[in-house]
Amino acid sequence: MKARTALVALLTAGVVGSTVYLVFFSPVLGVRSIEIMGNLTVPAERIEQQAGVPELHPLATVDLGEVQQRVLGIRQIASAKVGRDWPGTLTIEVVERRPVAVVPVGGKAALVDAQGVVTELRDVAPPRLPVLKVGSPGPGDPATIAALQVIGGLPDDLTRVIDEVLATTAENVSFKLVDGRTVMWGGGDRGEDKARILTGLLKQKAKAYDVSSPDVVTMK
Repeated sequence: MKARTALVALLTAGVVGSTVYLVFFSPVLGVRSIEIMGNLTVPAERIEQQAGVPELHPLATVDLGEVQQRVLGIRQIASAKVGRDWPGTLTIEVVERRPVAVVPVGGKAALVDAQGVVTELRDVAPPRLPVLKVGSPGPGDPATIAALQVIGGLPDDLTRVIDEVLATTAENVSFKLVDGRTVMWGGGDRGEDKARILTGLLKQKAKAYDVSSPDVVTMK
């Protein structure tokens, strides 16, 4: 009886040992593919390279947090979620930063998102993005962040007609339209009301519009 018990224990230990080896050390359950999801402008090959996971590395021992941090090193990516899909796929789901304005920097065009993060440097600014003009552009500048968040919350039909966005303070945001007209927007409060009112006002002929107080708007 003791011999039988010992044999069963030995066989059990062997099975467990084999399973541990297969899962944690063997390439049998290694990374055979990396599935990239959510990328629109960043090539999947670049994300996979940045992830830095060798082929056939045991899927169970991949440090998901480290992979996430490496992927977030791509400045166009705002967030990343890394997971395992057994038996051999590593999944990486990303959300890209959406540029909302252009900041002129040293003869280049810096594309920035609503948080003030530079997503890309270009020689020529894309025509679809408004130019941001502030005293001290940067993610730590209240006027910069206020202006960018205002732009990011605008409907596309308004964004398309804005040429420049100016902000002296967080409460003093204004626009210059592509046809030369100007708009005093004010702060970031009541953005939907201001956008709706401005869309209607732009159908009326004027040189300047003030929607900083949506309850009392003016045109000149």
